[in-house]
Amino acid sequence: MEVSNKHNWKSKLHEVIYEADTPSGKLFDVLLLIFILVSIVLVMLESVSSIDDKYHDILYICEWIVTILFSIEYILRVITVKKPFKYIFSFFGVIDFLSTIPMYLTFLFGGAQALVTLRALRLLRVFRILKLARYLGASKQLKDSIIASRVKILVFLFAVMVSSVVFGTIMYLVEGEANGFTNIPKSVYWCIVTLTTVGFGDIAPQTPLGQFITTIIMILGYGIIAVPTGIVSAEYAKSSLKEDNDKATPVNNEPLVHLNSQCCINCLSQKHQDDAEYCHKCGCKLNHD
Repeated sequence: MEVSNKHNWKSKLHEVIYEADTPSGKLFDVLLLIFILVSIVLVMLESVSSIDDKYHDILYICEWIVTILFSIEYILRVITVKKPFKYIFSFFGVIDFLSTIPMYLTFLFGGAQALVTLRALRLLRVFRILKLARYLGASKQLKDSIIASRVKILVFLFAVMVSSVVFGTIMYLVEGEANGFTNIPKSVYWCIVTLTTVGFGDIAPQTPLGQFITTIIMILGYGIIAVPTGIVSAEYAKSSLKEDNDKATPVNNEPLVHLNSQCCINCLSQKHQDDAEYCHKCGCKLNHD
């Protein structure tokens, strides 16, 4: 009976922490999002000297509160899965750990000489922003679109680099060392800066021909910015259309399958069917009310 109760509370806790279909799971996710955003704001405020000097103690206490809450969350995530090391060494497990330990590391350093190192270690708290990734539902679709576009993007970048070398060499010949284009690499650097519409202004063409070529490069720059965006957008639209068709089209006249956010307690796999009794990856029995 005691083992059954132990398994029961772990299952319930796992459902709250790892799943988002239940009211308690949604509430947990919302609260966690709020604390992540609060922690990021605290890090930003602490980096502003005028604010940190005035409210250092308050910021320090708030940061410890957030750290303790994230520590509890991390421990609960570890103890509510059957294979803790699978979570610990997963992407989100590593991020959760890195976002939790900086405040504890401060105990390992003492004395004024360690203050600089201490401040650098505490900046590791910005890893908490990566905890938001698990809540970005469309992130996988965007990642797949970028991967699908990688060949086109690489070809495009190669064309940009070739154009930069060509235009940079031309500008070196036209402007010469007298106008700051002292060598071809520096001219290529200027071309890339101009082509990307950044324009630092440390080098500028002086001759009419050089200024005319610069005008052409600037106009090309706007087109260059639009091309990779269009490539990824096209793949993203294609991916969205395919996903919508997969959802709307029954397979072999069978009823549509609905997926939920239920997470396997054994292997942490998600996207199970609503009526699934066992994990589609490892076969472990899923939690059900």
